[in-house]
Amino acid sequence: MAGSSSHQIRNICVFGGSSPGKEKEFLESANHLGQVLAERKIHLVYGGCSLGLMGGVSIAAFLGGSQVLGVVPKALAKEDLFGKTIGEELQVSTMSERLNTMFKHVDAFIALPGGLGTLEEIFHIFSWA
Repeated sequence: MAGSSSHQIRNICVFGGSSPGKEKEFLESANHLGQVLAERKIHLVYGGCSLGLMGGVSIAAFLGGSQVLGVVPKALAKEDLFGKTIGEELQVSTMSERLNTMFKHVDAFIALPGGLGTLEEIFHIFSWA
């Protein structure tokens, strides 16, 4: 196709809930997404959680062979509120620094079901696009 670019996506950030959601299909979809990322050799950047939908996608991607980077504010890492980070963990000072770091490390974003935190992340990234 004339004029089209073929930018390959190598790193994707996934936002989503730290709970599995009310429907079993939510967690199944998160697991499937992680498997697809691994199959396509796409690296995952996420908020560093081993619970819920974020745990599902990160564990599946990691077990499938993807590089996984969890970006976690130091205050949350100390509290261990959301389980252990899957893959490599990068600790940052603030939530704003967390989003900025994620933004710099990826080519694209995906949002899974989540709560207010997920919505905040989505709108923050939209405002930078």
